[in-house]
Amino acid sequence: MKNICILGSTGSIGVNTLDVVGRHPDRYRVVALTANNNLERLLEQCRTHRPAYTVLLDEAKAKTFREQLVSAGLADIKVLCGTAALEEVASLPQVDTVMAAIVGAAGLLPTLAAARAGKTVLLANKEALVMSGQLFMAEVVRSGADLLPIDSEHNAIYQCMPANYHAGRHAAEVRRILLTASGGPFLKTPISELTGVTPDQACAHPKWVMGRKISVDSATMMNKGLEVIEACLLFNVPPEDVQVVIHPQSVIHSLVDYVDGTVLAQMGNPDMRIPIAYALAWPDRFDSGAEPLDLFKVRQLNFEEPDFERFPNLRLAYEAVRAGGTMPAVLNAANEVAVASFLDTQIRFTAIPSIIEHCMETVPIAAADSISAVLAADEEARRVAREFVHTLS
Repeated sequence: MKNICILGSTGSIGVNTLDVVGRHPDRYRVVALTANNNLERLLEQCRTHRPAYTVLLDEAKAKTFREQLVSAGLADIKVLCGTAALEEVASLPQVDTVMAAIVGAAGLLPTLAAARAGKTVLLANKEALVMSGQLFMAEVVRSGADLLPIDSEHNAIYQCMPANYHAGRHAAEVRRILLTASGGPFLKTPISELTGVTPDQACAHPKWVMGRKISVDSATMMNKGLEVIEACLLFNVPPEDVQVVIHPQSVIHSLVDYVDGTVLAQMGNPDMRIPIAYALAWPDRFDSGAEPLDLFKVRQLNFEEPDFERFPNLRLAYEAVRAGGTMPAVLNAANEVAVASFLDTQIRFTAIPSIIEHCMETVPIAAADSISAVLAADEEARRVAREFVHTLS
C-alpha cells in the first residue's frame, strides 16, 4: 500500500489521478488533497477518499471548508492553510508519492519540497521544472527521489527510453527526441484572423479536455515550448536535439530516435489516465480505465513542421532555453500574466507573444543558482508584463 498526496486535486489532472487511484484501492491510500477554489469538488473527494489532510491557500476558504467537513461528518480530516502547508503535506514522512498537479508557478515550492524529501514525484506541473531548471534536478539527484513525468509527451518519451532509465540522465544511444503537438484549435486558421480570437475559442481544444490556462497555452503552442524546456532538463539533452512535430490526431504522444535508426513511439488514446496510471504503477502496469486504441478508427497519421510565424511562442521558448539562467522563469512568468490578461479580455490573443518577448528583452538574465534568484526573476517579469499589458489595454 502506497500513500499519496495530490497537489491540485480538483483540477483535471487531480480528478483523473483520483479516478485511477479509485480503481486500485488495494494499492493506494490518499493522505492529502490540496485545492484552490473548488470547495464543492474537494468535499466530494474527501467523502470518497477520506484523506488525513486537506490544504487550501485562502484562510477564509479554509474556515468555510472546516465547517463543511464537520457538517458532513468528516471532522477528523485536518484542514491546513497557506503555501507553507502545501510544502508540509508534500514532504510528510508517511507520504510515498506526490502528484504535482498545481498549475503554474504556484506549484514550484511544494513540488521542490517533495523532491527534497526524496518522494516519488509525479510531475504534471511543468512550470516548476521550467522555472527552477537544474536546481530542481540537482535536488532529485541529491535526495534520491524518483521523478516520473505526467505530461503525455514526456511520459511517452520516458516509456520509449532504454530499460531502467531514470529522469535526468543522458542516454548516449538516443539521437533526438520527437515531441508531438496537436497544433491546437488554430492550426489551419488564417493568421490574419487570429487577432479576433476569443477566450472561449482558444479554450476549445480539439482533442484534450484541460483547464483554461493550459488550453490557451496549447492554442499558442507555449505549452509545447515549455515542454521543450522540460524535455531538455528531464532527459539531459540540448534544445537542438528536441524536435517538435505537429500530429493532429494526438495518437502518437511522442517518439525517441535512436542512433541505429530505430524510432520508438508510444501510442494511445488522448486520455490523461494513461500516463497517470503508468507513473502510479511504475515499474509495473495496471488498468487506467482508458479505452483501448482502435487503429481502424484512426486510419491515418499526419505529421508536419510547426510554423513559427503562426506560433511565435514556440520560437521564444527555444530562445529562452538557449539563453539559460533565469530566462525560462521570465518566459513562464510573462506568459502567465499574458494568458490571464487574455482570459480577462484585457488584451487580444495575438498580444500574448508580444508581452512575452517584451519581458525577455527587458528583464536582465541572472544565474539561476538559487530559488531566491528564480523567484526574483519571476516577480520582476510579472511586474514588467503587467505594466506592458496596461499600455495595451
